[in-house]
Amino acid sequence: MKLKKLNYDFTICKVKFITDIDPTREIFFIGKTDEEISLVCKTEDTPLSALAREDGWRGFRIQGTLDFSLTGVLSKLSCILAERKIGIFVISTYNTDYILVKAENYDKAIEALNTAGYEIE
Repeated sequence: MKLKKLNYDFTICKVKFITDIDPTREIFFIGKTDEEISLVCKTEDTPLSALAREDGWRGFRIQGTLDFSLTGVLSKLSCILAERKIGIFVISTYNTDYILVKAENYDKAIEALNTAGYEIE
């Protein structure tokens, strides 16, 4: 399985209104529940009005389109990283999954995944 490095710094934050988010930005993820609106975006695109934020994330994308019948993809990746005490934040989209790790663990995550046989571009 191939992973692609995302060459951005990410921020995970909470916003009060959907309108606080600029939909013209290149990459972002929104989660809305009855309790909150969460946004994952490039750090430079974080809304000034964010209610709370956690900076310092880096990421990988699982390359290709994942069939919904596949099982265990995230489980395997998360176990490899958990063994190295690397916490993750996962985002799933229709096509694939994204794994974010804290920036200070990024190189350690790359090493762990390479050692486990994952190709990282």
